[in-house]
Amino acid sequence: MHHFHFRENTLLCEDVPVKEIAAKVGTPFYLYSHATLKRHFQVFSTAFSGIDNLICYSAKANSNQAILRLFADLGCGLDIVSGGELYRGLKAGFTPERVVYSGVGKNTDEIDFALREGIRMFNVESLVELELINDRAGLLDKRAPIAIRVNPNVDPKTHPYISTGLKKNKFGLDAEAALDGYRRAMQMDHVEVVGVACHIGSQITDADPFEEALKSLKAMILELKQMSIRIKYLDMGGGLGITYADETPPPIEAYADSIIEQLKDLDLTLVLEPGRVLVGNAGILVTRVLFRKSGSVKNFIIV
Repeated sequence: MHHFHFRENTLLCEDVPVKEIAAKVGTPFYLYSHATLKRHFQVFSTAFSGIDNLICYSAKANSNQAILRLFADLGCGLDIVSGGELYRGLKAGFTPERVVYSGVGKNTDEIDFALREGIRMFNVESLVELELINDRAGLLDKRAPIAIRVNPNVDPKTHPYISTGLKKNKFGLDAEAALDGYRRAMQMDHVEVVGVACHIGSQITDADPFEEALKSLKAMILELKQMSIRIKYLDMGGGLGITYADETPPPIEAYADSIIEQLKDLDLTLVLEPGRVLVGNAGILVTRVLFRKSGSVKNFIIV
């Protein structure tokens, strides 16, 4: 639900006519609804209140500084994939201990920045990255909290370009390689294993892939327990879709209930990384029509 609506053929945002805003600030501009953003976060947070959780807004969905500041003020955490997003997040008011760093391409400067700031954890996506984080933490006299991103080979039933949980995707490690990573991490002096991470894709409109991935992750957590590795955080990523045309994503409450039910016997904190489900319909691009151009085949509106 959002706070954009028409009244007497006039578009309003939170009862303010959009044309009045355009007259004051000029066009083009992006217009976001504070009430929509706040409501979406609160609905998401309430749905998962039955389990210890950390909701980390996915900065890649929209890194507008005002939006970041709003979520920080609401007590949200932040999911980042770059040093730039970490910088923007800190400037917006996110505390480092509420930041989770994902992404396959972390460079040395970015890792050092995150280590110095003291983020919640790194979601490690390869064994070479694990080695690099251990080395950098040692040079900085730090101990890096890490989770390994597990690729559960689950089909998210979404567009292939935004599918991230299959073996052919570049993200994460398969179960066997992930277990090898955890064994290596336990022998390293400058990393601390704190979690298991996963992200199977974006714009997912069916709860079944999440449930399937969760079963695989639970099995891994139990196997790690047998290896005397206690997992404090399970990062399920994001990916819940929204309606663009005729999509019918599950209600957030149903999505939450299916996850909570499977985790009720595990003593851990659930980390979630919602993105478009929080911001996807919370803003519009406002432009002014300059010309109407008629052609022999097609008509155009120039803005």
